[in-house]
Amino acid sequence: MGNVTSNVAAKFAFFPPEPATYGVTKDEETGKLVFAGVSPDKNVEVHQLSTKSGNKVVATFWRHPFARFTLLYSHGNAADLGQMVELFIELRAHLRVNIMSYDYSGYGASTGKPSEFNTYYDIEAVYNCLRSDYGIKQEELILYGQSVGSGPTLHMASRLKRLRGVVLHSAILSGIRVLYPVKMTLWFDIYKNIDKIRHVNSQVLVIHGTNDEIVDLSHGKRLWELAKEKYDPLWVKGGGHCNLETYPEYIKHLRKFINAMEKLSLTNPPPKQLTNEPSITETKHNRCLRFGKR
Repeated sequence: MGNVTSNVAAKFAFFPPEPATYGVTKDEETGKLVFAGVSPDKNVEVHQLSTKSGNKVVATFWRHPFARFTLLYSHGNAADLGQMVELFIELRAHLRVNIMSYDYSGYGASTGKPSEFNTYYDIEAVYNCLRSDYGIKQEELILYGQSVGSGPTLHMASRLKRLRGVVLHSAILSGIRVLYPVKMTLWFDIYKNIDKIRHVNSQVLVIHGTNDEIVDLSHGKRLWELAKEKYDPLWVKGGGHCNLETYPEYIKHLRKFINAMEKLSLTNPPPKQLTNEPSITETKHNRCLRFGKR
């Protein structure tokens, strides 16, 4: 069954930029990995992480010296990390957070082929890196999923019971529901977010454009309705699928959410874990999702 859903995903859900918009090299003096096109003063650290499927995925950690939280950002399906640089720099500055992002298997300089389950393995490897290399705890982490990135985001969020928060940006109810208004979840569907969001315990912020031509606004509204812990949603009037970052209310609402999560962490800390658990300018990163048969 997993192979069938992966084949469905490969046909209409993954469009990695070809060729990749960046490269990764090793600095001869320090031996550290270097993200092509980003100067050292940008405080970015580059990783190549091994996943359960045997792939090597590229991840970048954008450090803020006074970060309140770390944002684990899962991007859309028609972009790679090279197209996200300017957005990450601005989000880090405006929100005062660290940002960890990664390229799915088969994207950018990551090896392997893109599939639904590979994206799950990808984000798990990135989360483990945050824990082991940076000491990031669940309550210090906010998962951010844009478009198809909402799939791996909710996969992790449904498993991390002490997570600080979740942001769903132009998110999908499921893969098939983007193409057809089905009422029931089909066994071969991918990214069954409509089912997984019911298991998320943390605060959920939903951001969606009212004029989204790719993923209808109804996806965002339904996800918000199903969330157990709802934060005030942002319905961007006139916003499309790939331009919400250009609206001034986008960054203002995100900052408000981060501030609320900071207050919540002080007044209502999460319970102890009983068991181990596994105005921004428009840039070229805006090719965030495509759907269509190859």
